[in-house]
Amino acid sequence: MNTGTLILTAAGAGAGLWLLHKVGQVLTRVLEAAAAIAVVFLSIWFAVKGTYTAGRWLVRHWRTTLAVAALLAWCHWLGWPSLVITAAVTGLGLGSWRLASVTSFDVWAGRHLRSWWQRWAVYARRMPAWLRACRLTIPDDGHQVVVMVNPLRRRSAVAPRTKPRPDQVPQILGVRSGPSWDEVRVRLVPGQTPEDVDDAARALAVARGVSRCQVRELEPNVVSIDFQRRNLLADVVTCAPLADTDGSTVDLGRVWSGRTEYGTDWYQPLAGGHTLVAGSTGAGKNSVMWAPIVSIAPAIRAGLVRVNGIDPKGMELAYGRRLFHRYAVTSKDTLAMLDELVEGMEERKTAHAGRVRTVPITREHPLELIEFDEIGALVRYVGDRKTREAITERIALLTTQGRALGYTVRGYVQEPTKDTVPVRELFPRRICLRVASKSHVGMVLGEHAYDRGAWANRIGESEPGVGYLFGEGVREPLRVRAGWVPDQTIKELEDYVTGHRPTVPGTVHALPVPASFPAGGVA
Repeated sequence: MNTGTLILTAAGAGAGLWLLHKVGQVLTRVLEAAAAIAVVFLSIWFAVKGTYTAGRWLVRHWRTTLAVAALLAWCHWLGWPSLVITAAVTGLGLGSWRLASVTSFDVWAGRHLRSWWQRWAVYARRMPAWLRACRLTIPDDGHQVVVMVNPLRRRSAVAPRTKPRPDQVPQILGVRSGPSWDEVRVRLVPGQTPEDVDDAARALAVARGVSRCQVRELEPNVVSIDFQRRNLLADVVTCAPLADTDGSTVDLGRVWSGRTEYGTDWYQPLAGGHTLVAGSTGAGKNSVMWAPIVSIAPAIRAGLVRVNGIDPKGMELAYGRRLFHRYAVTSKDTLAMLDELVEGMEERKTAHAGRVRTVPITREHPLELIEFDEIGALVRYVGDRKTREAITERIALLTTQGRALGYTVRGYVQEPTKDTVPVRELFPRRICLRVASKSHVGMVLGEHAYDRGAWANRIGESEPGVGYLFGEGVREPLRVRAGWVPDQTIKELEDYVTGHRPTVPGTVHALPVPASFPAGGVA
């Protein structure tokens, strides 16, 4: 009995072991198959995710992608020595181009190269650290729960464990670099507002090592953090010296007026166009007015240009009263002057109709330059309504018909609203100095001028004469600073113009408007 029991027990144990062995083999095959399937799916997942991430990066940075692909293709097909030689020749050519003409170089190449370099060498590498230091990140409070199971105990222990994750940092979308400003477009993370970045503007400027930093809201979750790398117009620009030359040497189509943000001379045409200058009190409108007049002093003395002054305040132009061929202060005197100018314009039109398309500037038919200080006063506030309407009508006639007949109107205003200056749109060239609000920039320079970089409301009170130019021949707002004309120079100008007049008449030829200057490249 005992022997039989042992035999049966041994047989049952053997059968159980055999069954467990078979079950183990089946489970092993199942686990191996599951592991293989998991490896395949994980491989596919990581491959798809990696492809998507790489494709997204390549599309987002398509310029860099194309450049790297072109370099690899060049090295593969033509070899690296030819690439090195070509790069050296290209660098030498770009350097020579910049030395020959810094403005045209920056228009077509420099701003794009600078934007690319600033993005990858400066902002992509250092901007995240600046944002963290300025507390412009959002902490990720998410945590994982790790379940710990002890097989030797009846109950399982669940222990929560928080894994620290890096903070969410705003994403850099692009960099646009101009001659003095960098615009860094940033996408905010959930939980941030543009006001948060605006409050940290001063800290960001310190982190970047610049004096000024401005924040602009482009979209609800996109802002532009603008850094001023350098201020090329910080110093006062000295006006041109009085040149004792024949008036025929003066080019009225290219009159020196100051400096540009590129560090080059700023020229503007006085013949063949009208200009509206807007700026708050103390913005430097007198510099924009007097600097070109000093530059054309020989032509004024030669009788090729007659300057007419309208000065409602009776102060600014009165200091150079002897310089003006006609001068008016009151609204009635202004209307009488404008009537005389319109009458002369009609006479020229009658005399030259059908013979020439543009009346040449000579002593017999000089350029009539009308300097209208505070134009908004006489067309909106001063005088009776009938006189104001008549003045507005005369200005409209001069600005619409005077270009080809040798009549140029230059108006100056503090408040550039349509109600104040109803003929605002008749001035093809605009200059916006420091103004009080962002809306005034659009009123003067156009609807999208502010988005293109004409930030006239950011000009400091210590920068008189600094402004933005926009109009005929200029695609992008150009930052300029007019030459400062001291009181002594105005008196010397009076003596020079009213002194001896050359007896040999001359003719001044107006040249085309200078080329435009963009605000900056994009990377």
